Amino acid sequence: MNWWQRLKKNPLARFGAILLLVFYVSVIAADFVAPYDPYASQPNGSLLPPTQIYWTSPSGQFIGPHIYPTTQGNTDLNTGDRKIIVDFKKPSPLRLFVKGSEYHLFQMNLPLPPTWDEVEIFPGIPLDWHLFGADGGAKFNILGTDDQGRDQLSRLLYGGRISLFIGILGVAISFPLGMLVGGISGYFGGWTDSIIMRLAEVLMTFPEIYLLVALGAVLPPGLSSTERFLLIVLITSFIGWAGLARVIRGQVLSIKEREFVQAARSMGGKPLYIIVRHVLPQTATYLVISATLAVPSFIGAEAVLSLIGLGIQQPDPSWGNMLSLATNASILVLQPWLIWPPALLIILTVLAFNLLGDGLRDALDPRSLQR
Repeated sequence: MNWWQRLKKNPLARFGAILLLVFYVSVIAADFVAPYDPYASQPNGSLLPPTQIYWTSPSGQFIGPHIYPTTQGNTDLNTGDRKIIVDFKKPSPLRLFVKGSEYHLFQMNLPLPPTWDEVEIFPGIPLDWHLFGADGGAKFNILGTDDQGRDQLSRLLYGGRISLFIGILGVAISFPLGMLVGGISGYFGGWTDSIIMRLAEVLMTFPEIYLLVALGAVLPPGLSSTERFLLIVLITSFIGWAGLARVIRGQVLSIKEREFVQAARSMGGKPLYIIVRHVLPQTATYLVISATLAVPSFIGAEAVLSLIGLGIQQPDPSWGNMLSLATNASILVLQPWLIWPPALLIILTVLAFNLLGDGLRDALDPRSLQR
């Protein structure tokens, strides 16, 4: 039985993979899936609760799923209660594939420093269709609105682009560097191994959270929030290779004594070619599993930095800065719909990556067949 069949027979790993697939497809196509512009505010629509769906008219006649225009009324200064005004005279039916604001699906731009223009990699497909919405004047805020009257679901979908892909970017930078450095250290040994491993041990002594906070504090103020956080990820990725390099070095120490490596060396293969072509591929099983389990750490770093105000800044959305409202006790009590969606998405994403990583470990590890 090959590893793919073993992986498919693991229900938890299959659940994690499906959940991640849904999340990534949703955020990639956020322009289409999101019902509204994540930066657009609705008039008199701040801090609205999730929109209630109705099936019958006020007279009791069944007319299908629909909603009514909802706005915020005056706030009682003594009690803090707000009056939500619902106009039952203007029903808006809910529909799939509703026309809305225009966007360019799959548009890709390369962000550059503020004094330069963005480089357009792919112009995208111009569309004005959205997956779902309401026909009429009502807004379908399925998860409510924030304090600026912006649709919460739309901001979650757009914010997921940063929160989900930042982990992949971090792994794509730190893992190749850790593989190469660990391979060189284990293959050559001697003073090369000693110098590299002492450097790795020094880097591993740095507390990650304090380093992230320090980097966030010293970055130039002219950077946008996205550029600011991407720069932090780049820096931490370049120094985060140490732990992986130590593990790869230990594996290479045993792999380099095998017959196929000795044969490649006797045939005149150059050391770097032997490391990349023959030695490092033997560590692929560990690397795949480790990469899957490392992505959640970057997602957690984004959430922590944005939570303390050093990551993605408003008005740009991310799961971390949307969760920062949890520091306000009144929000937890009066507007819980602003807190639980980003918290739940972070928890589910980390859980899905861990389940998939455990499944890959069991499927790729030959010793799992004996269990």
